[in-house]
Parts: sequence; C-alpha cells; structure tokens
Amino acid sequence: MDRQEGDVGKQYRSVIFYHDDKQKKAAEKSKAQVAKKYGKPIVTEIKPMKKFYKAESYHQNYYNKNKNAPYCRLVILPKLKKLNLEHSK
Repeated sequence: MDRQEGDVGKQYRSVIFYHDDKQKKAAEKSKAQVAKKYGKPIVTEIKPMKKFYKAESYHQNYYNKNKNAPYCRLVILPKLKKLNLEHSK
C-alpha cells in the first residue's frame, strides 16, 4: 500500500473515486471480484470524489505519447498486457 514500484508515499496510494451510489457499488463489486480471483485483499481505497485537480498538460495522455519511455515499457505495458489491453508490437 502507498507505493508504486520503487516510489513510496501517500501520493502513490491506489484509489477509486465515485460520484454516486451506482459507481460506488460497481467499484466495490469489482474490487471483491478481483480479490476473489487473486485470493488476496485488494488495498485500493474507494472514496467519494470531492475535488479534482487536472494534471499538467505534459501528463495528459502520457502513455500514448511516450510508449518507448522506460517507465512505460517496464511498468505500464506489462500491466496493460496482463489486462489484455495492449499487445506486443
């Protein structure tokens, strides 16, 4: 919890934000399904959306703009492949 690869801290916490009860229930259901599939507790928090801060422009669509960057190739791509969201090219 509170880490992303080698980076550690509260800012690296995994969280799903919801706007209404329907989204909250969907997130809780998904989290329970994943926990059952992996047989481990899922530490992702589920919290109401309070305030949103848009990231700087250079962070927008980062992966698609930087697929050859080491972080994208070594961290993001394997996760996308695991979810069958990206294929080897």
